[in-house]
Order: sequence, then C-alpha cells, then structure tokens
Amino acid sequence: MVPLSEPSSSYPVRLRLDRLLAPDYPLCRDDVVWVLDYIKKKVAGEDPALLDLPQPRLLRNYRLFAEAAMLLIHRRPGNEQEIDRLRLLLAEAVRDFERPLA
Repeated sequence: MVPLSEPSSSYPVRLRLDRLLAPDYPLCRDDVVWVLDYIKKKVAGEDPALLDLPQPRLLRNYRLFAEAAMLLIHRRPGNEQEIDRLRLLLAEAVRDFERPLA
C-alpha cells in the first residue's frame, strides 16, 4: 500500500480511487479532499466521459459531491457511520469518471 505522503502523480488514479473507497481502508480527511478535488477537476476540465451523461445523472453527481463536501465540513470525529456514508457518496460520485478495477 502506498502511503499518502507519496506524490499522487506516481500512483494511477484508478488504483488510488479503488484503494481510498475500499470498505477496509481507513479513510481520512486528506483522502476525501483529494477525491473531491479530483471530481472538481474532471468537471471543470469538461471530461468527455461526462459530456454523454444525461442531465439527471449530472445533477445527481453534483448532489453527491455537495453532500460529501458538507459531511466533511461538519464531520464529528469517531463517527464510523459518517465515514461509511462519505465513502458511499464518493464512490457513487466518481462512478462515471473511473471504472473500478475489481
């Protein structure tokens, strides 16, 4: 497993997403910020994978992104249910960007 201190450019995005979103991975604030930033860059860069999505799916992705960001902002330390919910929101939000390897 690659520690978070290593540059993200040396670790393929799909692999990093799979690792961060795995149920047994201890998700931390920096991981969530990385995924949210990844989503923001994909949308701002008008990723071709997004251009073919129907508007309802785009709106759902935005809602998931916003809900994950708000959970991060208001997160209570030690609340495992919030971490699990955050992981599910992020996994669904990136579903159309990168396909999981497993």
